[in-house]
Amino acid sequence: MSFQTYPTWFSSGGGRITLDKSNVHESNPPEFEAFDVLRPRGPPDEETQAATLSVLSVDMRVTENKKDHNTDKYVNSNLIVRRNKEFTIVIKFNRALKEQEDNVQLEFLIGSSPDENKGTYIILPMGKEKPGVHWKSRVVETQGDYVTVGITPDAKCIIGRFRIFVVVVSDLGKQRTERNPDTDFYVLFNPWDPKDYVYMDKDEDRQEYVMNDVGVIFNGEFDNITSRSWNFGQFEEGVLDACILVLDSGKVPLVFRGNPTELVRQASALLNAQDDDGVMVGNWSGDYSEGTAPTAWTGSPEILLKYAKEGSAPVCFVQCWVFAGVMNTFMRCLGIPGRVITNFCSAHDNTGNLKTDIVLDEDGKVDRSRTKDSVWNYHCWNEVYIKRPDLPEQFSGWQVVDCTPQETSDGLYRCGPTSVSAVKEGELSYPFDAKFVFAELNSDVIYHQSTKQGKMKIIYVDTAYVGKLILTKKQGSSDYEDITSNYKYSEGSIKEREIMQNAEHSGLAPRDYMPIAEAGVDIELQADTIKMGDNFKLTMIIKNQTSQTCTVNATITGCVVFYTGVTSSTFMLENKTATVEASKTKYLTVDINAAEYTPHLVEQAKLLFVMYGSIEETNASITTMKVVTLLPPELTIKMSGSPRVGKDLTVTVEFLNPYNFMLEKVQLRLDGPGLIPIKIKNYSQILPGGSVKYKVLIVPRSPGKKVLMACLDCPLLRQVTNQLEIEVKD
Repeated sequence: MSFQTYPTWFSSGGGRITLDKSNVHESNPPEFEAFDVLRPRGPPDEETQAATLSVLSVDMRVTENKKDHNTDKYVNSNLIVRRNKEFTIVIKFNRALKEQEDNVQLEFLIGSSPDENKGTYIILPMGKEKPGVHWKSRVVETQGDYVTVGITPDAKCIIGRFRIFVVVVSDLGKQRTERNPDTDFYVLFNPWDPKDYVYMDKDEDRQEYVMNDVGVIFNGEFDNITSRSWNFGQFEEGVLDACILVLDSGKVPLVFRGNPTELVRQASALLNAQDDDGVMVGNWSGDYSEGTAPTAWTGSPEILLKYAKEGSAPVCFVQCWVFAGVMNTFMRCLGIPGRVITNFCSAHDNTGNLKTDIVLDEDGKVDRSRTKDSVWNYHCWNEVYIKRPDLPEQFSGWQVVDCTPQETSDGLYRCGPTSVSAVKEGELSYPFDAKFVFAELNSDVIYHQSTKQGKMKIIYVDTAYVGKLILTKKQGSSDYEDITSNYKYSEGSIKEREIMQNAEHSGLAPRDYMPIAEAGVDIELQADTIKMGDNFKLTMIIKNQTSQTCTVNATITGCVVFYTGVTSSTFMLENKTATVEASKTKYLTVDINAAEYTPHLVEQAKLLFVMYGSIEETNASITTMKVVTLLPPELTIKMSGSPRVGKDLTVTVEFLNPYNFMLEKVQLRLDGPGLIPIKIKNYSQILPGGSVKYKVLIVPRSPGKKVLMACLDCPLLRQVTNQLEIEVKD
């Protein structure tokens, strides 16, 4: 091994670091010619040269250290360690080390302009403490010319890729090992260590929220929950470097990268491209001709690696569950516990007044020109588990972070981290963005009716529609866990009313439109699970809770709607009248014909029915709405063979087009971490009644439970997915 030399009087804190910064990259710096060199006045004699200690090699003990640090799943040839946990390296010298006489230092550098004062340049006397430096080193053992050294990074150190140098200080000056990318190592957050702000005390939590590389994201409706598997793939080759590249491209200062609160907040802005050329471009228009449809993705690695490969160019296109899936990969990859959350009936309150305003015209139809707010059928965000030293202790733990660009926060499209506990208690003055998250969960849906003269009146307020159900994946299962009670108290309870008052004291607008006179009649809309292209019946359930007979005149509007609650086309308008006796319930049905809605369908095939009714006897108004998700046709996956590591396995994916129209520009994706890299098959068309069969040979790379995901996507048919769980044996 060769060396760079510099004089013993060099001072690293005030010395001159000369770098050509024209091609500097934070995570993969150039050959580090860091120090000016002053040569001794004369060459040393042979005896002095022979007696001088020098380094012949440095062994990072990659395999052993990775196993100890729970990083052996990362497909990366370099060492990866976690904060505040010792790792060992073996240094081979040209002779035996004399601990009392020889002076050896270890240097750790990150970034293009290392600085001791910023924690980006650490100098450790080998085996000795150094005042003011929180990294530690010790000599573990010495065997002849080999010395095993233990190194412990600071519990709050910067995360990222470090360079290591071994420096021998002697009468000849300082001999410094040359830059060697093979000895670079990554430091990550450490959820196994109580001193790290991301610490989780239960191993089953760490296994699910840090180590699990395949997940389930829930969607659909609160009363018709559907799901799709997602490849987080945080350990796949190139993903860790891509995550660090996100921080570098976003110019996140290195000093911020040891603080999980700050890093999470920065990431929530950097993962969307709304205002800073971030990783992903959100698109809800329905036109994805310039990129990939959001529904076509099966996992995060494809997106992150595309971003890295194409020079940090934003990837087109994604929607909320893709934003959340990639954010989850980013967090778990860097060592921060994370999970994906789905909030059903999630309010997007453009005016920030805790009111979602829906305007109906005189006929009871939704007035699209006047309705600015929307209720998303579902919205996905993330939670990260971190300690918040900037908040009262009870508000640490799970924090909301959302990189879907909805509203700006401190000038950028981002949201969080927001304490889940603070949101539940209505404590909305703490950072960050608690009011926006609270509104997503607790907004009232206020129905207004407009007249031809432009006047509006409130006709009905629904205080229970928003935030109906909040789900995440259950530990060790593909089922869901209901975590609604983490975010809010029971609807209508005394505690819930107290929290609303507390929220108003935190600056939210008071509910001065309450109370609205009760109509005494409840109306509910119901529909069975429907396949796209089927006729079905919509049932209207009218419950008369008064002591007199009521006559209800109802107008039902049917619209095609995006999952964000934004309406597209109106395909039906029907009037119904029902007379309901006191304390009785009546059922009315409306026939919905596929021929009426099919020509207007948009992605994810959702229909919105809005019912506006008036009661003749009291002139009271009542309104409700119902979203119906039409299920796509089936995609089947079959396996033949016994799944074993290194053995061939045949998988067949089949699809039948059940419709009377042609499907064009069809793309079929297969994805499965530990099974196969992404495979994409394109079909120019699938005729009505036609079918396709795709066979692929896979060779499992590692044992354990694996998930193979398939997704078929085309402009006329989105979100056709399926997955197959495979237990791979050694």
